[in-house]
Amino acid sequence: MTALVSSPAYRWIEQRFDNMAIGLSGLCVVHCIASSIFLALAASAGGLLLNPLFHEIGLTIAIGFGVIALGRGIFTHGYMMPAVVGSAGLGMMAGAISLPHDVNGLETVWTLIGVATLALGHDLNRRAAA
Repeated sequence: MTALVSSPAYRWIEQRFDNMAIGLSGLCVVHCIASSIFLALAASAGGLLLNPLFHEIGLTIAIGFGVIALGRGIFTHGYMMPAVVGSAGLGMMAGAISLPHDVNGLETVWTLIGVATLALGHDLNRRAAA
C-alpha cells in the first residue's frame, strides 16, 4: 500500500481531486453571485437558479468531493487540519441551506463563507500533500 501511495500516478490523481474541489468551490461562488444578480434583474431567471433542489444536489457533490479528497489526505499525509477546516466549510454550507432564500441575503453570505472555508481546506490539503 505504501508503494501505491508514493507512486507518481497516485500523487497526480491526488492533486487533481483537490484542484477539482477548489474549482467546484469557485463555480459555487460564481453560481451564488450569478443567482443574486439574476434574481435582482429578472425574477423568473433567478427562480430557476435558486431552486432548493439545485442547492441540495450541489451540496451533495461538494460533500462527495470533500469525503474523497480530504479523507484521502488524512491517510496520505496524516494531517487532520485540512479535513477539519473543510468540514467546517461544508457545515456552513449545509446550515445555509436551512436559511430562507429572501431574508437579507443571509443564505448567500453564509454559503459564500462556507465555500471559501471549504476551498481553504482543500488548499491546505493540497499543500500538505506536496
